[in-house]
Amino acid sequence: MDEPWQGGDIHKRRGAESLRLACLARPRSTLESQLRRSVSRGRWFLLNRQYPDGHWRAELEGDSILQSETILVLAFFHRESSELVSLLASRLLETQTAEGGWSLYPDGPLDLSATVKAYFALKIAGFDIHEEPIRRARDAILARGGAESVNSFTRFYLAFLGQIPYSACPAVPPELILLPRWFPINLYSLSAWSRTMVVPLSIIWALKPVRNLPPEKGIRELFLTHPANWPLTRGSPSGRLQWFWSRFFSAVDRLYKFLDRHHIVPWRNRALRTAESWIRQHLEGSHGLGAIYPAMVWSLIALKALGYDEESPLMKTGWRHVEELVIYDEDNQTARVQPCLSPVWDTALAVRCLREAGLGIDHPAVRRGVQWLLHRQILKPGDWAVRAQAEPGGWCFEYANDHYPDCDDTAAVLLALASLFQNDIAHEDLFPPQWELIRQPVRSEGPVNHSTDDHLSTGRLQMLSREEALAEATGAIDRGLKWLLAMQNDDGGWAAFDRNNCRQVLTQVPFADHNAMIDPSTPDVTGRVLEALGTLGYRVGHTAVDRAVRYLRAVQEPDGSWLGRWGVSYIYGTWLALAGLRAVGVSENDPCVLAGATWLIGHQLPDGGWGETPETYDNPAKRGAGPSTPSQTAWAILGLLAAGKSRHPAVLRGVRYLLDRQQSDGTWQEEAFTGTGFPRVFYLRYHHYPLYFPLLALSRFATVNAPYLEELDLPELRVFFPKEDNPSSESRSA
Repeated sequence: MDEPWQGGDIHKRRGAESLRLACLARPRSTLESQLRRSVSRGRWFLLNRQYPDGHWRAELEGDSILQSETILVLAFFHRESSELVSLLASRLLETQTAEGGWSLYPDGPLDLSATVKAYFALKIAGFDIHEEPIRRARDAILARGGAESVNSFTRFYLAFLGQIPYSACPAVPPELILLPRWFPINLYSLSAWSRTMVVPLSIIWALKPVRNLPPEKGIRELFLTHPANWPLTRGSPSGRLQWFWSRFFSAVDRLYKFLDRHHIVPWRNRALRTAESWIRQHLEGSHGLGAIYPAMVWSLIALKALGYDEESPLMKTGWRHVEELVIYDEDNQTARVQPCLSPVWDTALAVRCLREAGLGIDHPAVRRGVQWLLHRQILKPGDWAVRAQAEPGGWCFEYANDHYPDCDDTAAVLLALASLFQNDIAHEDLFPPQWELIRQPVRSEGPVNHSTDDHLSTGRLQMLSREEALAEATGAIDRGLKWLLAMQNDDGGWAAFDRNNCRQVLTQVPFADHNAMIDPSTPDVTGRVLEALGTLGYRVGHTAVDRAVRYLRAVQEPDGSWLGRWGVSYIYGTWLALAGLRAVGVSENDPCVLAGATWLIGHQLPDGGWGETPETYDNPAKRGAGPSTPSQTAWAILGLLAAGKSRHPAVLRGVRYLLDRQQSDGTWQEEAFTGTGFPRVFYLRYHHYPLYFPLLALSRFATVNAPYLEELDLPELRVFFPKEDNPSSESRSA
């Protein structure tokens, strides 16, 4: 294959002559001064969030289910009297909505499963049935038909704490692990994250462990019908597939439960041994099973059911990884749990931001960040190798998750590494030199390093020379590119973790209601991969690029937007699709690029920003309808810059929105959940998104428009809202 990437020859080293004294710089226009000041402040904040060994990691916040489920798991292990349970319960009270329940994202509608789990968790934490938070939650649940409509995963929590029989849960046969890979339904036809949950869950379903609670800790008052009569959970809605296959799998579920009741399961012991071995194998080189919260806690329960002592090394290590997800808020006397840790993702974005914001490749922060990323490349096969023939070379999201590198993180790291070979001349005299403190503060924010990492010594990396770093980066880019190209799906797109993991029939099994049973191609991941390929020299005419471009054309929405799978939602997808298409040479006058840019321009809000909520996954008519957020505004600006609209009035209004809302410490305030875990089921708030992306957007705007900054002026934005007669307190707070 013809490889456009040719290593580091395109890099031109900056010499001492690039230094400038501020007093000798040419006079700055008002806009240029604002941009310099904004970029400098954001850059300074980001630099001071780097860990000594070179990486970044910000908080990754999920919704209330993480606190609730942790309390329920602790109760299973007889730890409900621990201080952590009390702190988690206090956090649950903070996030209870006005109507008494809990939602999946701020200002979202009440979610029944989240509310039932939070109610149960609070009762376990010692709240009486007559206390006001419990009463309000109970009223909200009963008004929605009681607990019988909770999803499949919630039912398992109720089952292992003795509230419902396991027969009310969908069957998760451990024998699934024995099915051959050529069989239409097998373990590796499930998505990577489903795989890590299903294997321990199948052990739990087979062995049916139960911790019986005192009646006053139970939730029988939420049951309007006996659990034995609860309807079976259904898979994800999928049009014509739903009617036939949901009934087919319901029949299979009833048959399997009949066989299980009568002990007609001849391969059960072999399946359990194989599942146990699978878990142990996948715990190696991983920050817990799959390095994600659900699989980590399910594996603890499964191992306990298999007879593992809680003091065994495997169990103690598992608990340690769960505990590392907990963040304690001493001021508010609360605690919250992260779904996973995001150091590779954060570091790749931070390095790219700093490079675009004017820091040279010899800046110590850039050097440390790059070297940390180089040491995180995964060089051994994982589950992906079942469907793809390639040498390893990807990156994962977390500190350690060797079995599950993903295409999105790999593309993001490649973009960060590629910035080493980009000329610094474009930034000269545009952004000011970075000031530094004579004595840098020592950072201490809890556990930051994977304890088994051979490259770490007292929390700091042994720095490579400039030439060594560039040589290592060249090799890492080559390996990462080859791995990414091998992961392309047959439809031309890229998914997250696997190749051709798109068997739609699996979305109809009863335990598929988490809406993520498979891992098909998505526009956002495909766009980021194309951007990485384009940055490294690939263009239209290359086979892989042409197939990806055809995919993006095929999945573009009729209104010109693209749906984002891993970010909320159409703004995110449209930005990345446009960035990818333009990076590989698709013309800004191409109809699909024009349509995408037109959609972004048409959905700018009156305040100059862009925004939408996770509601758009359920109701696409709300796409781009607001409210504005800094991160989504930055995505839209980046999309329009990619589409060649660098001086369009919409871009200028968006830049004004960001400049006006930057805080004195260099950050932007944002409470919204703009990250996506599982659409319609689980959403995320990346705490540094409103830093990375506004900083990236403003830096790129300044660089692209450098010759015109003296001529450009930003409009003053004034938004007028109609007066309301006697507005309610709820509408004012909204």
